[in-house]
Amino acid sequence: MSDTPDSAVRTYTEQHRAAFLDDLAEWLRIPSVSAQPEHDGDVRLSAAWLSAKLKETGFPVTEIWETDGAPAVFAEWPSDDPDAPTVLVYGHHDVQPAAREDGWDTDPFEPVIRDGRMYGRGAADDKGQVFFHTLGVRAHLATTGRTTPAVHLKLLVEGEEESGSPHFRALVEQRADRLTADAVIVSDTGMWDETTPTVCTGMRGLAECEIELYGPEQDIHSGSFGGAVPNPATEIARLVAALHDTDGRVAVPGFYDGVAELTDTERALFAALPFDEATWLRTAKSQAASGEAGYSTLERIWARPTAEVNGIGGGYQGAGSKTIIPSAARVKISFRLVAGQDPDHVREAVHAWAEDRIPAGIRHRITFLPATRPCLTPLDHPALQAVARAMGRAFGQKILFTREGGSGPAADLQDVLGAPVLFLGISVPSDGWHAPNEKVELDLLFKGVETTAHLWGELAAALR
Repeated sequence: MSDTPDSAVRTYTEQHRAAFLDDLAEWLRIPSVSAQPEHDGDVRLSAAWLSAKLKETGFPVTEIWETDGAPAVFAEWPSDDPDAPTVLVYGHHDVQPAAREDGWDTDPFEPVIRDGRMYGRGAADDKGQVFFHTLGVRAHLATTGRTTPAVHLKLLVEGEEESGSPHFRALVEQRADRLTADAVIVSDTGMWDETTPTVCTGMRGLAECEIELYGPEQDIHSGSFGGAVPNPATEIARLVAALHDTDGRVAVPGFYDGVAELTDTERALFAALPFDEATWLRTAKSQAASGEAGYSTLERIWARPTAEVNGIGGGYQGAGSKTIIPSAARVKISFRLVAGQDPDHVREAVHAWAEDRIPAGIRHRITFLPATRPCLTPLDHPALQAVARAMGRAFGQKILFTREGGSGPAADLQDVLGAPVLFLGISVPSDGWHAPNEKVELDLLFKGVETTAHLWGELAAALR
């Protein structure tokens, strides 16, 4: 249990609220858009700004780590307790592109506060959620009388997350000796909604492939040759049709090998969330829910592996008709993976499944992109329970649990460092990540500050 008094943390946070928001606004004014080369200098400026601010916060070690792309920021604050556990916080300082003409009500890089919200690119994703750690650790020290954190505290804030983190795993591998930790806190996530604080317990992995089929050396006349030679477009359609069975399960043999099945407790926790499927469908712009039989919608998108056709094509696509047998066709497929699945095994299984269905006379090429592994922390893990306790103290209510259906670089940290990954975020769906008028709810932002003020003591006790 943390020795940080809850009321003292809240008081300290309120006393420093205005200065904290002024600093955050200053950082948000730096247009650190990693996807646009013209902002390379701004991404570097953002890294330098954060490094200096972390030094000002009290971190005795702050460094800018170069990559083959944009720089990351590393900071370290050892505890004076030599037996304290080590905790690494992950976030990112780059942001999505944004321009007033995209539909913003104000300049996206001139943050404004309106109705208890701060609007600006990066307010929630992810500068706001990185920055609350600076005030949180100060509140932790001020209210406990400590001169160093209760844990050996490290931060790694990358500069390319919004560009797919192309150099992140290499950075983690190269710097693994500096990044060793007993637990990783990812503050690039969110809660269920404004009134339902939640902790995410894991993310799915991702494997993406393209299957290309080649038949005749060129497009040929369907009257002269149709019905007598194999058609690559037809064979692509057959592959796609065979991808799922009638129950919505992926029909690739071996695909489900190792899948960590949902426990009754996890299913009950998912069911306890205030999920309204009709509202969710409106958000999805869909007319009906669908998927693997025997699972709820939340279970399907959080805890079950999937295969989705992202694009399919081949042959003539223009107006009118062109009676041909096309020379080539292709399909792009993405596989979302869950805990227990091995991306290498999935790749081999898909290769074997596809090659078994390709007839004579059709040449093929199957190409996989680099995969992202899934990550999952068990509900009873002491570090996860510490995060839930710290968040519960800040919010004054019971914390529920979710997962993320998407994928991200957190799995690289778990894979390379061998440490459990915990997700701590206060953003909500209405914050509009990647959209015009991105914002952060200020009351929730300061709940994030309070959570981290409690968290280091909670983790110090839980991980001994």
